[in-house]
This record gives sequence, C-alpha cells and structure tokens, in this order.
Amino acid sequence: MSEYEEGMPSVLAAAWGLRERPGKGPRLTLERIVAAGVKVAATDGLSAVSMGRVARELGAATMSLYRHVTTKDELLELMVDAAVGQPPPLPPGGGWRAGLTSFARAYLGLLRRQPWVIRVPLNSPPIMPNQIAWMDYGLAAMGGTVLRQDERLSTIMIVSGIVRSWALLSADINAAAQAGGVTTEQSTFGYGRLLKRLADPARFPAVGELVASGVLETPDAAPDDDFEFGLARFLDGLEALIRSRETP
Repeated sequence: MSEYEEGMPSVLAAAWGLRERPGKGPRLTLERIVAAGVKVAATDGLSAVSMGRVARELGAATMSLYRHVTTKDELLELMVDAAVGQPPPLPPGGGWRAGLTSFARAYLGLLRRQPWVIRVPLNSPPIMPNQIAWMDYGLAAMGGTVLRQDERLSTIMIVSGIVRSWALLSADINAAAQAGGVTTEQSTFGYGRLLKRLADPARFPAVGELVASGVLETPDAAPDDDFEFGLARFLDGLEALIRSRETP
C-alpha cells in the first residue's frame, strides 16, 4: 500500500516526496527527469517537451520515465514548480506594500527567465511545494495588517494575475515583433502609424486624442512602466482600504 493518503493525486505525492520510490533499477530519479524537462522547455520551448524527448535528453528509454511520472501533464506540473523555485527574502522593514511589490517584481522576473511557465495552464490553487512557498511569502508580506485572511488570499490572487497577464502580453508582443523582424519598440511605433492612418478621429474621437498626443511614438522610459503603473494603482486601492479601517 502506498505511504501517501489514498486518493491524493499522484503528482502531489511525487512533489511532496510522499510517493514510494522505485526500487533498484535505472539510475534515473524524479529530480533528474524534471530537470531535463525544464532544460528542454527553456531551450526549445514548451511544445518541444515530450516524454520521448526528455528520455533522449537523459539517454534513457521512454518507458523508464513512467516509473517516476505517470503522464506528461504530471511532468509539466512538476517542471513548473521546479522552475518557479523559492521566493526571495522579504525586504526588511519595508511594510506590506514593499513586500507585495517585491513579490510582484520577483514573480515577473522568474516568468521572464522561464517564459514557457506561463504557457502551462493553471488547473488548481497553489498546492505544490514552491507554489506554497510563494503563497506564504505573499501572506507574510501582509502580516500585521487589518486585512482579513480571505482578503489577503484575494490580494495574492490579484497580484499574481497582474503579473501573469503582463508577462504573457509582453511575451506575445515580443514574439510577434521578432517574427516580423523588428524590435518591440519598432512594432509599437508601427502600431501608432497604423492607427493614425486607419482610425478616423471623427469616428473614434478618444482614439484620435490618443494618437494626437504622440505617446505611441515616444518610447517608454522603461519597458515595464505600464506594469508598474497598474500594480501601483491596485496597491493604492488596497492602501485606501487599510487606512479606512485603521482610522476611527
């Protein structure tokens, strides 16, 4: 009988070290298989990951992998958790806002380093070891605030969503620009010129004002200005809520 609780998904048992390990046999380990999968995804993209490709990376037979992972989907979940890794330390003495900002920037950084991660669909709340570590990081950042526990959890979900949405959007824009043989900045300028030609200000007055302002022809001061703006505005709202409860 397995040592982990009956009915627990096998991927969780594997991730948390609760699955019975195979006995004597090939020198493969779950850790090596997952690391090989991450290497393939980082080098050639998520579409290149298959049980056969990972096996070739390890110089092993494909069927030998199934002693450690039951399906490709299970492998992908383990790969994502390995790629996510542990969060950085909370900034000392910075308060909840600095903590959540650090959370968001660190999460965006890892998605930039491992862009294939955002291509793997989320199919459950955080439950893998490193996911729980990031969840704990976010909750710890809000420790001592007047926010309820459910509100803290909602905050983590919203901040994570902002990060993932921005990472995915910017990755898609960069990929489209590269496919067209131009830089992302050149692509943005091209979009502005197209709008100027196609969007009649009489029909689309607000868009006309946007084009006339010239913002689409001026490079951003930093590539993540829009991300920082959106994150800061959400944190402004959260700060207003906290202050309203702290004020008699």
